[in-house]
Amino acid sequence: MSNWNIVKKKPIAVLIVLMLIALGFWYISRPGRHLLDSTAQPRPVTARGSLAEDEKNTIEIFQSVAPAVVYITSVELRQNLFTLNVYAIPKGTGSGIVWDSNGYIVTNLHVIEDAGRVEVTLADATKWKAAVVGVAPDKDLAVLRISAPSGALHPIPLGESGNLRVGQKVYAIGNPFGLDHTLTTGIVSALGREIESITGQTIQGMIQTDAAINPGNSGGPILDSAGRLIGINTAIYSPSGVSAGIGFAVPADTVNRTVPEIIRYGRVIKPGIGVSIASDAIAKRMGIKGVLIINVQPGSSAQAAGLRGTLRKGEEFILGDIITGVNDKTVSSYDDLRNELDRYRVGDQVTLVIVREGRQIQVNVRLEEAG
Repeated sequence: MSNWNIVKKKPIAVLIVLMLIALGFWYISRPGRHLLDSTAQPRPVTARGSLAEDEKNTIEIFQSVAPAVVYITSVELRQNLFTLNVYAIPKGTGSGIVWDSNGYIVTNLHVIEDAGRVEVTLADATKWKAAVVGVAPDKDLAVLRISAPSGALHPIPLGESGNLRVGQKVYAIGNPFGLDHTLTTGIVSALGREIESITGQTIQGMIQTDAAINPGNSGGPILDSAGRLIGINTAIYSPSGVSAGIGFAVPADTVNRTVPEIIRYGRVIKPGIGVSIASDAIAKRMGIKGVLIINVQPGSSAQAAGLRGTLRKGEEFILGDIITGVNDKTVSSYDDLRNELDRYRVGDQVTLVIVREGRQIQVNVRLEEAG
């Protein structure tokens, strides 16, 4: 049989043989073949040596504090219009801290706001249904409680924020994007910042940091180099919604003053003086630099201190006292006055600086519970 007949009867087999021959020639002559070394082995690892002291401290902080940071999931409950069955849909996530061994958890209000159900996941991955104890909208804080055993709870070490300094190193732990505990580091980049709370009131004295804070970090802690809580991460400044190097935290001193009141009373007991005041817009329109008192409530601390409200005689208004300071702090708006009074407790005495009939005088007032 001729070779032509073999090719004609078995074209596929011949094609395969030719391809194998061509592949063999390519393998032998392929570019870079002379660069290969069949004896190549993994290189020996260079000894690391000891970690730097700064690294050791960072690792120690994360390992010791991470168990005090929890993952919070809020869900919205909806009802099927046809079956009337209630079902849950995810609403938001965030972080929180274990406040004490009694099961109290602290987070941001905006993390759990309008949630039908809230779940807290501890560091040991156990999940617990949480009840809302109370909130402080003007501080964007909320307190939850879970029924976990005290042995599973690791309260966070508490620090102070009043003596912080710009440049001080800080650490943020949270659950950004629903991930497990994540650590970021940075510094205190500014102090005394102001941001607007979810109620529209200005929160003063905020800590600004460049530690990366992303969605899911809200409600988590910001720590000092001793591993102590110095603030609760609450917001970032970012057009894209992710960290841009400007984050804000509610100071630990504010947290430590607010949380016990919520645990005791289910709400924050706001100190006041028993007056109603003019809106900032009205005061500005009248050229008033300060807080104008409109009415003094009968039987109030303000009445006892002799403060005067605004009177109307026919078409003429006789301006009441204008508050321009609380102790050594100047106030020029309602937010200023509210934030200054919030530094104190019901029963404390403060000295108000007021302008009355063009004269500046000082009046001592004992704070009462605001209505």
